[in-house]
Amino acid sequence: MSAKRRSEIVGRVGVTSSGLRRRMNRPIASLTLLAFFAVTVATPIQAQIPGLSPGATPGATGVGSPPPATPYTLGAGDRVQVAVFDVPEYSGEYVVLVDGSLNLPVIGSISVRGLTLQQATDVISSQYARFVRRPLITISLIAARPVVIAVAGEVQRPGTYSVAVGGGGAGATGGQFPTVTQAITLAGGITQSAAVRDVQIRRRTSPTTEQVYNVNLWELLQGNLAQDVALRDGDSIFIPSVGSYNAAETRQLVDSSFAPQQIEPVNIAIIGEVARPGPYSVSGGGVGTGGATGAITGSETGAVGAGGGDAGPPTVTKAIQVAGGITALANIREITITRATRTGGTRVIPINLWALLRSGDLNEDFLLQDGDTIIIPTATALDPAEAGQLAEASFAPNEIVVNVIGEVEAPGAITVPPNTPLNQAVLAAGGFNPRSRRSSVDLIRLNDNGTVSKRRISVDLAQGINEEGNPTLRNNDVVVIRRNTLASVGDTLGNALNPVGSFLNILGIFRTITGD
Repeated sequence: MSAKRRSEIVGRVGVTSSGLRRRMNRPIASLTLLAFFAVTVATPIQAQIPGLSPGATPGATGVGSPPPATPYTLGAGDRVQVAVFDVPEYSGEYVVLVDGSLNLPVIGSISVRGLTLQQATDVISSQYARFVRRPLITISLIAARPVVIAVAGEVQRPGTYSVAVGGGGAGATGGQFPTVTQAITLAGGITQSAAVRDVQIRRRTSPTTEQVYNVNLWELLQGNLAQDVALRDGDSIFIPSVGSYNAAETRQLVDSSFAPQQIEPVNIAIIGEVARPGPYSVSGGGVGTGGATGAITGSETGAVGAGGGDAGPPTVTKAIQVAGGITALANIREITITRATRTGGTRVIPINLWALLRSGDLNEDFLLQDGDTIIIPTATALDPAEAGQLAEASFAPNEIVVNVIGEVEAPGAITVPPNTPLNQAVLAAGGFNPRSRRSSVDLIRLNDNGTVSKRRISVDLAQGINEEGNPTLRNNDVVVIRRNTLASVGDTLGNALNPVGSFLNILGIFRTITGD
């Protein structure tokens, strides 16, 4: 620095050439006093900035109370512009170091971690006041550091995420600082167990203090943008699990911007009264076999979406279709889904598919998520009228296979719709032939426990479905049509006389040969 420039700066500082500080005259002292009050007394605009709510406590629920719009605070990695008016030697761009300090000319290292831009300006001004008379300093944020946030609870991929943001100054929004929904989207979106009314934001307000705020994302879906607050570096988002499920709200949340953007197949287990219980991977379309074991396969369950994609998320009925459909003994009024939550524990969701069939309540066709277990219990009593409706349901097998053997016109294996009564199966096999005993038939059934049962059933082709005289058939049932008395006697005599007839035939052949 030249001697002349050094003399100018020394003159601003107020130091004589002999090294003694000059005394301020009265006007300068008055201006200094006014400047002191301007710094220490808050302006009306500054006084209106809301402070942190002291009443917010961890775990608070109810209507959301989002955090106030506090100014941006500096931290390691921020790039700032420091402009000292009329002293370009001290001005320039600087990066906040890893220890939270700025290394500035003349004054050296100044800690700015956790300070707003205004607070940092005041601290740096006070330091430069030793060297520059009435320093006018402006600090602006050129590039903000990456925002590191944590997302936990009911999201697809909990964890820590780093988001690069743009500049623009303290409190900047409009995509520069991530919002709550953007952070949830980074974590893969919410699960179906997310309590979106009670989202918690944990924010550190000092090195030893953490404040918890509530955000109600359900209000956001109703148009309250104030709930989608901008996040700050170090914020943590926690989404708790719901206590009970609302099927209508679940379907609405699936279409929200912070739900999973891509529908993935889910791995579920289905047990109870289905054709093939076990674990399955169910996609949105739900391609199933279209029938029980032994039935014709290849039927598609669920519509195919545009472009060849699956239509909609996996549901209970699609899972049942993949498992081959319900059996004739399924109690579709008391189906349950057992679901594990991200926060520990399980939830039991009741499903009534009969309401879906009767009133078209699509909310009963509940959406599935990975790890669900579907339980379909056994009905204690069967209503014949309901059995016919169940056989026509989309989640029933397309057909079952039964064997009708004995005295019918076309004995063998036949395919019939599920819940087909015994009388209809006999007619499907061509009906009784003249040798059949039409008063009763035998029904042989393979039970679930591996045993075989045999029942003799009195037949009346005029009666409707009932368990005693015209039961509904299950897959792989065997119906045996016995011979009547006349046919039995004839067959017995025929078998008895068959050796005699054979002997007479041989004797006749011998006489022909010998000429006797």
